[in-house]
Amino acid sequence: MSTLHDRRRALRERLAAGHRLVGTFVKLGTPDVLELVAAAGFDLAVVDLEHSTLTEADAIALVRHADVCGLAALVRVPAVDAPLVARLLENGAAGIQLSMVRGAEQTRALVAAARFAPAGERSVSLANRVAGFGAVALADFLRAEADAPPLLVGQIETRVDQPWPDVLRGLDVAFVGTTDLSVSLGLPPAPELATAVEQVRAGAAAAGVAFGGWSANRASAAAQGLAEAGYLLVGSDLQILAAGLRAAAPVKEDS
Repeated sequence: MSTLHDRRRALRERLAAGHRLVGTFVKLGTPDVLELVAAAGFDLAVVDLEHSTLTEADAIALVRHADVCGLAALVRVPAVDAPLVARLLENGAAGIQLSMVRGAEQTRALVAAARFAPAGERSVSLANRVAGFGAVALADFLRAEADAPPLLVGQIETRVDQPWPDVLRGLDVAFVGTTDLSVSLGLPPAPELATAVEQVRAGAAAAGVAFGGWSANRASAAAQGLAEAGYLLVGSDLQILAAGLRAAAPVKEDS
């Protein structure tokens, strides 16, 4: 079975080669979800610590199970909390997805929290599963992390006034959060929102990072300006479950 570092390396290689990565958000705490995501053929899952009832303990259990399943699991966080980021990475998270990136200060903080010196400021411990609970030598662990560091995704959900290369430096993916972007712009007409999405795509290209986004389903991705997205998240476990339940529910007759 591939290791965590193998999976991180494979994700980056596929992005660099222009292949699309497809994943889904995980909002439910049962490990069965990760097994279903893996069995369905998704490239990755994103455990959601922003819009869910999951706790840190839930997220750690999920990324650990995903690691055992051979599935790359990132974790979405609402803000950079360096100790939390370290704990998630030490337990097998393939990367971190940060919400509401408005400028370079946030991405610098994310890189610092996710990378060891000299590239960042992450605190080092070998007492964790990724380091073999001390079985891996410090130099070997640091080398493996430097060669295949955590995948970093920044969500662009508001207007950004700084140069894109500055804002996106150190990230792997610029992810357009279309819903929040639309709200932040005052629910503009579709053409205006499409222009804003295109600005993020062009910014990602200018910064040399992959472009990504979310769609309720793969069929509607192109209409949302995500035809060129190399990193596409489709729905969520909760959304897919709800849609399936509604489709299977009996039709109630009027009394």
